[in-house]
Amino acid sequence: MKTNINKEHHILHTPVLAREVLQVLEPKKGQTYLDLTGGYGGHASLVLKQTKNFKGAVLCDRDNEAINHLSDMFKKKVSTLHMDFFRAVEELSHQHAKFDLILADLGVSSPHLDKANRGFSVVREGPLDMRMDQSSGKTAAEVINTASEKELETILRVYGEEPKARKIARAIVESRPFESTTQLAETIKRAYGGYSKHHPAVRSFQAFRIAVNDELGLLTFMLPKALTLLNPGGRFAVITFHSLEDRIVKKFFAEEAGKGYESEITVLTKKPITPSAHEISFNPRARSSKLRAVLKK
Repeated sequence: MKTNINKEHHILHTPVLAREVLQVLEPKKGQTYLDLTGGYGGHASLVLKQTKNFKGAVLCDRDNEAINHLSDMFKKKVSTLHMDFFRAVEELSHQHAKFDLILADLGVSSPHLDKANRGFSVVREGPLDMRMDQSSGKTAAEVINTASEKELETILRVYGEEPKARKIARAIVESRPFESTTQLAETIKRAYGGYSKHHPAVRSFQAFRIAVNDELGLLTFMLPKALTLLNPGGRFAVITFHSLEDRIVKKFFAEEAGKGYESEITVLTKKPITPSAHEISFNPRARSSKLRAVLKK
């Protein structure tokens, strides 16, 4: 069975660590597959090419645009869930669903970054939104315009690991209200007092995105629930993009594997798998990605 994926779908988003994901998941014909961050189908198309089990696949995403794309891409042969990955694993748990392969790619899809109206880009002017699910929750503008200086500093320091968090938070408060991405990026750039290798607002935008979407909280609650959805012999892989995410995944896997006789998993990646220099050269956004995986006993 072919997915009939055309070239248009391939250019939307380049899946990171694609070869490595296939190596750790080892998809086999007939296996069931859960993609907790289906996005624009990059990893899913590669896995399903191996399993050929479209009826046994569930692709989730909190972004409605991605869900519509996935339904079109796979001609509705797969099931889709329009919800964040924590709500998705809860819903599937209630259904007593089980899977042989589970993947969570925590990166932001290229269309999110590239579309100005989503508010993720530091260089494209658009509304300060940053919500993965644009149908609910506070926008970045609401958070930035209403949070106290101390709250802003905490967001920047904890979620963005921004060394100039205090200075940037003060500049934001003094320049409020904000409506556009470029307005915020320029304020941060001025507060930063210089231009490094990357735009000085990148870490701050990351921090606000994480806060708006509660990414770390959802990740913490999702991991143990996802394990319960795995069949014995099943594999669970997670791709992270910054140290805070990776720390949560590493700690969880290590704690679960260290339970002695009660442990249900074996860690497949003693060290995280990172992209090759070749991959980074043609897909710079893969630069900070790390892949960890476990096998359920």
